[in-house]
Amino acid sequence: QVQLVESGGGLVQPGGSLTLSCVMTGNIFRTNIWGWYRQAPGKERELVADITRGGTSEYEESVKGRSLIWHDDANDTIYLQMNGLQPEDTAIYYCNARHVTASHENYWGQGTQVTVSS
Repeated sequence: QVQLVESGGGLVQPGGSLTLSCVMTGNIFRTNIWGWYRQAPGKERELVADITRGGTSEYEESVKGRSLIWHDDANDTIYLQMNGLQPEDTAIYYCNARHVTASHENYWGQGTQVTVSS
């Protein structure tokens, strides 16, 4: 079991920035890739960014260049910094931890709401 607790969401004005945090507890060794997904109303959940234990990261095209994902080994926390936020970034953001090959090792947080609006 792996538990994920997200924080850092909220209301942000267009052009603003925020940093999301995901604290992992439990059997973290059962996972080797961590990331952030988001789901907007009427849309499917999509990958925003993820990072492997080896430090390889990838980003969704619309956030590439203005976002950064990293992992803090000291406190088992995954961070996502997003800059230049726009209304289309509005969604529920979910933290995920999984194993790249062991599909049963797949864990989700409850989500944190990000709303970008004036």
